[in-house]
Amino acid sequence: MPSELRLGGPAARTRVRRSAHPVGHEIICRQARSASERADHLRIRHQVFVDEQAVFADSDLDSRDDKDATIAVLGYSDGIAVGAVRLFVLEPAEGRWQGDRLAVLSAYRTHGVGAPLVRYAVATAAAHGGRTMTAHIQSANVTFFEHLGWVRQGESEIYAGLTHQPMRIDLPTRSEGLATVRRLEEGISARDR
Repeated sequence: MPSELRLGGPAARTRVRRSAHPVGHEIICRQARSASERADHLRIRHQVFVDEQAVFADSDLDSRDDKDATIAVLGYSDGIAVGAVRLFVLEPAEGRWQGDRLAVLSAYRTHGVGAPLVRYAVATAAAHGGRTMTAHIQSANVTFFEHLGWVRQGESEIYAGLTHQPMRIDLPTRSEGLATVRRLEEGISARDR
């Protein structure tokens, strides 16, 4: 069954570079490592996929959430955890990864957190030696992903009662991935998204 990728702990403060974005929000992405960060990650997903969008009736959790190899990521806007995404390896021999459960709280969707979360997931997979990443994108978000370098792969399909487009992206080199991960963990302004 395909997973979905969808828009939807205090962070260390870094200097904000101002941009054309109205309020110049500082965006930080990083892996959820502590129990409280993991709880934030799951809370954001629940709020978006269950409470707000009713994609899932009771919970969006699945067997991937129990696996140690699944990487949970948080996106912060001005130090507040407002976004989440998870990723995991699908085919280790081929270096194929999956990204899914991308969620940004509705009040923060104009802060520019979605693109950095996607870039962080892509860079993290590359840093782990991945070569490609796949995702199942809701139709309304396909153009957003195309702007980030993703391409359509095959025909659209139905997942959780919604039309999704399978998409993929070739991952950067391991060193490029590590550099992007570091940059996003240090913090960027909206202009850098």
